[in-house]
Amino acid sequence: MPVEVALARLLEMAEAAPIVEFEHLPLAAAEGRVLAEDLLSSLDLPPWPNSAMDGYAVRVADWTGEPLLVSQKIFAGMAPEPLAPGTCARIFTGAPVPAGADCVEMQENTEVLADQRVRFSEPLHVGQNIRPQGQETTVGERVLNAGTRLGPIELGLAASLGNAELRVVRKVRVAVLSTGDELVEPGQALGPGQIYNSNRVLLCSWLQRLGCEVLDAGILPDNLQATRERLAQLGSVDLILSTGGVSVGEADFLGIALREAGELALWKLAIKPGKPLTFGHFQGVPVIGLPGNPASTLVTFALLARPYLLRRQGVTEVTPLQFQVPAGFVWPKAGNRREYLRGRLEQGRAIVYRNQSSGVLRSAAWAEGLVEVLEERTLVEGDWVNFIPLSEVLG
Repeated sequence: MPVEVALARLLEMAEAAPIVEFEHLPLAAAEGRVLAEDLLSSLDLPPWPNSAMDGYAVRVADWTGEPLLVSQKIFAGMAPEPLAPGTCARIFTGAPVPAGADCVEMQENTEVLADQRVRFSEPLHVGQNIRPQGQETTVGERVLNAGTRLGPIELGLAASLGNAELRVVRKVRVAVLSTGDELVEPGQALGPGQIYNSNRVLLCSWLQRLGCEVLDAGILPDNLQATRERLAQLGSVDLILSTGGVSVGEADFLGIALREAGELALWKLAIKPGKPLTFGHFQGVPVIGLPGNPASTLVTFALLARPYLLRRQGVTEVTPLQFQVPAGFVWPKAGNRREYLRGRLEQGRAIVYRNQSSGVLRSAAWAEGLVEVLEERTLVEGDWVNFIPLSEVLG
């Protein structure tokens, strides 16, 4: 199945099972969460005209070219008196513009005379250096859409409107399950033929960045009955995310279990690394089975599982930013699957790690992004390729 078709189907299934529960969180606890409802402005911002400069507030019609007396001094946070006719007011950035003033001249274009009157050296214009009331937003205006992921900027905007807390979608509950007799957790001694389980740490950390509630379901042995029993224990989660056991080997039991007790909606993608990705349901619970090789796990989670999880939370824009750069490498042999090479940018060109094996996680630690090579395509240096920064998919 082509990558685009698989992604579209995953997103359709995510939209069919949205997370509808919500909670109210203080701003300090809402980082990375998803807004559950439109955020409407409860006030004009700014609430009154204010000065964009340190300078002098005047009424343009009162100025005939002669120096003006200073009738008051206005700091930010003060409530000024109306401007006395024929005078100017000393004003500072952010301070309310007094009633009757329609211009603020920056102090660099003024001169304070010995008698403390102020001379203006440049022409004055109505509205100059004044931020009007409601310039940023007005009462009732929608400033953030439901489905927005909340970062520092969005939280700062909410705070500027006086919001102390926000209504957010509850966390997606994800069970992470590793499969394979060969896996051992870090810190334990390795036996013959065993390797350390890197996928568990990779995915649990990544899921927490995405605002998920993570249940570590441990390592599952290569046994069909054990697979059935462990999956049955996870009925309270929103998603079971497994690694390994989804290929066509004799010890790959996840697909068998899904066919027996549910459905298998996706299996085998035209992607490299990551061909044996599986999506289905076990007793009604969605299951994404990622390949077990670390680089395959990384690529398929980034491009397929991550968008699915975000869409379950109501996020509309789930496609990572990507841009075209010239290839700094040669790709002489066309493949029948879309390939995502671990690469980085050097002097504006994409270069790739020397070993693109699906079992080499070091390639991703070295890389800055994924370099997309389309199906049935060869490359020479200078050909354009898509580059997806890892920073776009890791959070």
